[in-house]
Amino acid sequence: MDLHIHTPASNDYQEQDVSYLDILRRAEVRGLDIIAITDHNTVAGFAAMRKEIEKLLWLEELGRLQPDEKWRLDEYRRLLEKILVLPGFEFTATFGFHILGIFPPETPVSYLEHLLLTLNVPPHLLQEGSSTVGATADVLTAYRVINEAGGLVIAAHANSSHGVVMRGLDIGGQTRIAYTQDPNLHALEVTDLEKRGRYTTRRFFDGSKPEYPRPMRCIQGSDAHRLVRESPQSKSLGVGDRVTEILLDELSFEALARVIKGNDFSLTRPYRGPASPIDYVQLAREEGESIVQSFHRNVTQRGGHLDRILQDVCAMSNTNGGTIYVGVSANPKEKPLGVREPKKVIERLYTAVANRITPEPDIYIDSLPSQGQQIVRITVQPGRDIPYAIDDNKFYVRDETESSLAVRDEIVRLVEKRLTRDSNHPLSAPPTPETAVLPLPTTIPQT
Repeated sequence: MDLHIHTPASNDYQEQDVSYLDILRRAEVRGLDIIAITDHNTVAGFAAMRKEIEKLLWLEELGRLQPDEKWRLDEYRRLLEKILVLPGFEFTATFGFHILGIFPPETPVSYLEHLLLTLNVPPHLLQEGSSTVGATADVLTAYRVINEAGGLVIAAHANSSHGVVMRGLDIGGQTRIAYTQDPNLHALEVTDLEKRGRYTTRRFFDGSKPEYPRPMRCIQGSDAHRLVRESPQSKSLGVGDRVTEILLDELSFEALARVIKGNDFSLTRPYRGPASPIDYVQLAREEGESIVQSFHRNVTQRGGHLDRILQDVCAMSNTNGGTIYVGVSANPKEKPLGVREPKKVIERLYTAVANRITPEPDIYIDSLPSQGQQIVRITVQPGRDIPYAIDDNKFYVRDETESSLAVRDEIVRLVEKRLTRDSNHPLSAPPTPETAVLPLPTTIPQT
């Protein structure tokens, strides 16, 4: 689970073009079962996602869904069946301490907004998503109000900046004790859960110290302000980059609350998950466009995108072969657009190649993930039957990073290359009779 995820509704979110569906799809990729949307002093992000789903359901009821809208609604349904999405907020208390309030999935948005008003978030800042909202409620009042409202109360990044452990702050020990031992506080979110030793936050709050007698459950969350971590060294994490594993008897808020509020600390532990799969598309983008590699943002006929893809297929077949990526630009810093309904796109590309390029080139088309999006990949083999042409009369060749119409001399060289290759292999294998029986293998393959 990852109970600390921001969205573009937080004004310090780093990727404003990320959609709520993107966040859910990334959570699926990272293997998350539970996430909480916790924007700064607002529930605008969760409200926007809920409003989008309600609009799509309304259009479906009216029978007015467009194909793109149907795809989005189907994706929401599929993902919400797998992932428990909880509404919440990251509240900024007096002196700048951050507190997570997390609630059941059916909680009305108006109820959460009223709660934020009760905590003295100014009405005109309810939609801002700012971590700075002026004089609000104090820490202990926030704990009590959120708990009494039915929420889980978690001290956000307690051992770090804006955390109630107050490391590096010259504040009295009694205040620290009160802020970390209050009965309305259910857990501490910490950033050192995977570290070992006597000086970790979990060890400090294990109940062994007389002044901190209440053992505190420590969990970890990503505090994600972007979809994907920018680099392995970056401190700005993406969805699912810092995760807690929890043992539940069912996937529900009630089961989650029972464990978080309970005293069996063996039911939660840090979880890193499997190693992130290699992003082959991103590796290709970092290499850039070349004579054997090209990128196209989309595959639509409008704008000539499909024509340019076919030109690359034809050119690579006439040259050294190569790979074409569809749904992504060549700029490795740009977020991939992705391809919706990749199976249909693949079928369309196979059909377009077969209908317009002669002779039919040797290609293979599949799809693969990149940063939460599906990218279509066309693998083009060096042509055996050159020259290849589009619409019977347009011959293309690959020159560095461009596919261009072949001039007369280039067409002649293609023909000469074909004739030279054929002259080196004048004899072809005799045809196999239709009734021939294949010989048995000399060795029996192991199964």
